[in-house]
Formats: sequence, structure tokens, C-alpha cells
Amino acid sequence: MSQQARLPGELSVGDVARRSGLAVSALHFYEAEGLIRSHRTQGNQRRYAREVLRRVAIIKVAQRAGIPLKTIREAFKALPQERTPTVADWTRLSSAWKQELERRIDRLTQLRDQLNGCIGCGCLSVRDCPLHNPFDRLAEEGPGPRLLDPE
Repeated sequence: MSQQARLPGELSVGDVARRSGLAVSALHFYEAEGLIRSHRTQGNQRRYAREVLRRVAIIKVAQRAGIPLKTIREAFKALPQERTPTVADWTRLSSAWKQELERRIDRLTQLRDQLNGCIGCGCLSVRDCPLHNPFDRLAEEGPGPRLLDPE
């Protein structure tokens, strides 16, 4: 199908790749993950609605902020009929994601500050060490580094 024969507003996978700055393989991956949708022409070529560019932009921004694809997918699925997010939708999504980012920043700041005085555990400062765990009492709270990653 030639470019002129496309329906108005439809984009090929190459068009979306050029406009979004993503590789075609990334778009195929996003589609396989349920983040974006296309339909197939009679010649089995993918065609995307122009609105897919907004979804891809949101995915890219969210990923840069450290939001996992699973969380992005869940947010998109929560939209009515999985529509492309509107400005109001983006405001809701970004507010929720901002709260999660604030929690991560707080955890990382705490970790940074705790490691500041740590010598990497030879441990020459047991009394002052924030990782000190006499009698393995933290094992009762669960696996992993409980003081460094309380979740």
C-alpha cells in the first residue's frame, strides 16, 4: 500500500519510528507488551493511529523517570477502552508516579547517607555501623538487606 493509499491519520511502523525516535524493534516490543496497538493491512503491514505517538511519548517519559513497563501498561489498561491518555489522564498518572518517585528518592537518599560512614564491611565499627544486626534479629523481618531496603 503506498503512502497515498493509507487512511488519513494512519502511520506505518517506520513513520512511528521516525517520529518517536525509537527503533522499529522497540515498537514491536511495546506492541507485544500491550502498550500500543496496530492493525494489519491486507498486505499484513502494521498501521497505527496517529494517537500512538502520544502513547509512545508517555512511555518514554515514564521510563526515563524509572517507571516500570508493567506499571505503565496497568495505567493504560485502566483508561476507558484503553484510549490514548488525555491531559487529565496524564495529570493523574504523573501524580501517582511522582509519589512513587519521591519514595524512591527518599530510600536512595537514606541509603546514600547510611553508606557514607560505612567502610564496606570488614567491619571495624560494629557499634556505629547502621548495618549491625546482632543475633541475626532482622531475619524475622524477611529476606534481603532489611536496613538498606526495607521493602
